[in-house]
Amino acid sequence: MVRRALRVLVLRARAQQGWTRVRSGVLPIGQAAVAAGLAYLIATRLLGHQDPFFAPVAAWLCLGFSAQRDVRRVAEMAVGVAVGVGMGDLIVHLIGSGWWQLTVVLFISAVLARFIDNGPLLVMQAGAQAIIVVGLPAVAGGPLGRWTDALVGGAVALLIAVLVPGDTRRRPRALGERALTELAETLEGLARGMRQHEAPEARAALVRGRASEPVLEEWLTAARSAHDLARVSVGRRHREELGRLEEQAVLTDRAMRSVRVLARRAAAVVAAEEPHELNPVADRIERFAAGARLLASDVGRGGAGLRARGVLEETAAIADPHAVGSGDWQVQSLVMLLRSPLVDVLEATGLGPEKARAALPEL
Repeated sequence: MVRRALRVLVLRARAQQGWTRVRSGVLPIGQAAVAAGLAYLIATRLLGHQDPFFAPVAAWLCLGFSAQRDVRRVAEMAVGVAVGVGMGDLIVHLIGSGWWQLTVVLFISAVLARFIDNGPLLVMQAGAQAIIVVGLPAVAGGPLGRWTDALVGGAVALLIAVLVPGDTRRRPRALGERALTELAETLEGLARGMRQHEAPEARAALVRGRASEPVLEEWLTAARSAHDLARVSVGRRHREELGRLEEQAVLTDRAMRSVRVLARRAAAVVAAEEPHELNPVADRIERFAAGARLLASDVGRGGAGLRARGVLEETAAIADPHAVGSGDWQVQSLVMLLRSPLVDVLEATGLGPEKARAALPEL
């Protein structure tokens, strides 16, 4: 029964993470789908091609489903696709297709792409598209028919990337809100288990904390990528916020690791035969969870976390093992374990490391 409940908890956490990915990806996916349709329409109606396979393929590959679209990256992809398709189409019309022709086309396409630019995406796409062209049957339109389709797809993708630049902050914000909500819900579950003296509830909090690893990793990856892009792209004005999001992702991951250690220890204390007074610790963990929820809301809206800072500072001020569980070293050990993630999340609100540590009572 307990295992089933834990499995349901993990599945629910994964479903919530999946829904977050859908919400952050639905707009760029829609843009890429529209670009593919437009490329197909242009190739059929304006160029008169019957089967413009590479027009929508090039548009989709160049834009993809990510909101973090660097114009240089889109251009690299477009040139790579055009080079691969063009060389493959030309050589197949001259010498036919087969294993050695594929080898020749792949080699020439990759060398030409390397000559044009040092971007790895360009070389990879040139080689991949050359292989596809050699493997596909010949189509009408002459030796450069498929090449013009690829040009159309790349041009449409590049136009959309320039005219409709994605907000590089959107995805890191959404992932940050989800990750911090996971932290808050893990803390709430842990406090509930301690207050009710239910070891399975405390273990469930530990499982939930472990299940949050994918969204934490995704947040950190997205924030780093967006921050790097903002240094050279149209989102340059957002560099400060993106840098803050990257730092917050690192600190939240560190805090979650500490909370998992706390949950593991709390489950053992709750399961012990001798009773312990855990309500004061549960109170502090619930306050911590409330601060994490406020920070999640701030991150989702692009705020710095000032609303959460006051709640977290108040919580840190009462995280004193001398005042909680006096004479019970096991309860005191839980308060000690609570201090480290509190400092991490206080830093995530923009408080400096020294001031965050100073918010804790001296030992």
